Amino acid sequence: MAIPRVIPVLLLRNKGLVKTVKFKDARYIGDPFNAVKILNEKEVDELIFLDIDASKENRAPPYEYLKEIASECFMPLAYGGAIRSVDQIRNLIQSGIEKVCINTQSVLNPDFIRSACEIFGASTIVGSMDVKKNMFGKYHVYSHVKNASLGVDPEKHAEYLQNLGVGEIFLNNIDLDGTMTGYDLDLVKKITSSVDVPVIACGGAGSLHDIEKVVKQANASAAAAGSMFVFHGKHKAVLISYPDDSALNSIWG
Repeated sequence: MAIPRVIPVLLLRNKGLVKTVKFKDARYIGDPFNAVKILNEKEVDELIFLDIDASKENRAPPYEYLKEIASECFMPLAYGGAIRSVDQIRNLIQSGIEKVCINTQSVLNPDFIRSACEIFGASTIVGSMDVKKNMFGKYHVYSHVKNASLGVDPEKHAEYLQNLGVGEIFLNNIDLDGTMTGYDLDLVKKITSSVDVPVIACGGAGSLHDIEKVVKQANASAAAAGSMFVFHGKHKAVLISYPDDSALNSIWG
């Protein structure tokens, strides 16, 4: 069995890093280059950058800026944000990005996702989905661009992404984003039981115990987190961190 990946997720806005709570109230937390240098030293498994305004602003990825970031990054790097064409993916790969996370276009243009998987390989394409509960407690896939439900069941959407050919699925829980109260194990297990591709769980991590549970109890292939790796203490002082090998080995043992 492969050792599960533990992945920091950093949110880009205007060439700076922010952290949100339930996709709102973005707080500035510092410079991306400083964060990358620290995470290099920590020898993280993988790193995900999400440009949270790119889709809403309908703009292309900032290739030159990402190239600068990638040049400083010594771990596998994924990027998500307004990716809508094969040429954009090609430009991102040339900029040093190894994986792309695609969310909105998986719904709007499924043929693009199929083509991207065929051209670049499934391992390059990550199908991203944002999920939250409605007022009746039912899970649904949500569009942060439209600020509305897509009216799609998460399990069916995960199957749909797999059928498009993506190599893995990034599952982001909006209700738990930035709360550090633990993953929604029931939701993650629903998704991992629905597909054969690896699932990256994100939203709610606050401790190594949370990471252990989402992998061992909900069968996530990777545990992603934001606040856990950028905040420290009850007052949430900004401090970029990552558990060392001994700490991670203790939860997989």
